[in-house]
Amino acid sequence: MTDALLATLQLTMIPGIGPRTWQQLLNVFEVPERILRATSHELQEVNGVGPKLAKAIQSSTREAAIVEWERCQRTGVELILRGSEKYPAALERIIDPPPLLYCRGDVLPADELAVAIVGSRRCTLYGRQTAEKLAAGLVRAGFTVVSGLARGIDAAAHQGALNAGGRTIAVFATGLDQVYPPEHADLAQQIAKQGALLTESPLDQAPLPGLFPQRNRIVSGMSVAVIVVEASRSSGALHTARHALEQNRDVFAVPGRIDSDHSLGCHDLIRDGVPLIRGVDDVLESLGPLTQPVKRSPQETVHHPAELKLTDQERRVLNLIAAEATAVDDVVRSAGVETHQVLTTLTMLEMRRLIRRLPGGFVVRM
Repeated sequence: MTDALLATLQLTMIPGIGPRTWQQLLNVFEVPERILRATSHELQEVNGVGPKLAKAIQSSTREAAIVEWERCQRTGVELILRGSEKYPAALERIIDPPPLLYCRGDVLPADELAVAIVGSRRCTLYGRQTAEKLAAGLVRAGFTVVSGLARGIDAAAHQGALNAGGRTIAVFATGLDQVYPPEHADLAQQIAKQGALLTESPLDQAPLPGLFPQRNRIVSGMSVAVIVVEASRSSGALHTARHALEQNRDVFAVPGRIDSDHSLGCHDLIRDGVPLIRGVDDVLESLGPLTQPVKRSPQETVHHPAELKLTDQERRVLNLIAAEATAVDDVVRSAGVETHQVLTTLTMLEMRRLIRRLPGGFVVRM
């Protein structure tokens, strides 16, 4: 365990250091070790730090952090420090990324291609079935499904992804040793085997109301888009949608009955310009290019979600084309199929606006 990891763990175990305060502390002191060495006066000069929090920082102990780390080691929980190789790249790009993630399971590079599905805890049968169907379709297309393990739509989304044999990630508001709601303990175990459980909270953190909106920024931050399946006007899912918009993520909404309170939040989103979706094809057609390409395998790099709809041959030809000018002759030689098939495929890729032809017999990936 490095000094940086230990210092970060020591600080994140202190109640009252929210994501914004943490960022303010780092802006002033730059590294966690310097925060722990600061005087009470220096700490209170930071926006959001009062006498009580300054005292809590100074009275925190290295020994408590070591005990927490040892518990993680015993229970199969990995600590992922911001800036490390395993830290999700998408989270690095939000305003207030978690300094440390507790992880049970595995976070893979391919999980950068993720979509969040969220909605009401008190959902209808229509909402539950829609969430399951969307999640299953998304994982079959190659996405990871992210949600918050809550009752209702969240649980349906996780279950739909699991049933389809895909990957799903559950973001906890509590600690990983405090599964909430408790009846989802078995579901959490399945997710850990087929994806990951993530949280920024210490192992024993119990559920508190303020932690759930804070958790939602991670749900949206890990995703290229957020789908709101069913939400009343007071639903926490709308907080996730707002986080997504602030983080420059796409937001989609599923329509419901016009006289159903369960869908009023979704209808408000649609009225305000959020795209209406009916299925996975609508999602793929509406998503824009990825901020950063995602390497799904050594042979395949995804630049645009629409690429997931391609046939095997179209995908193989596309992955022979770089973001710089590539000679068509080189593509033909490397494709391993007849020349006329390659040329037809290039035409289809151009019609789908995934490549662009250049003068002189060159193509470029868009």
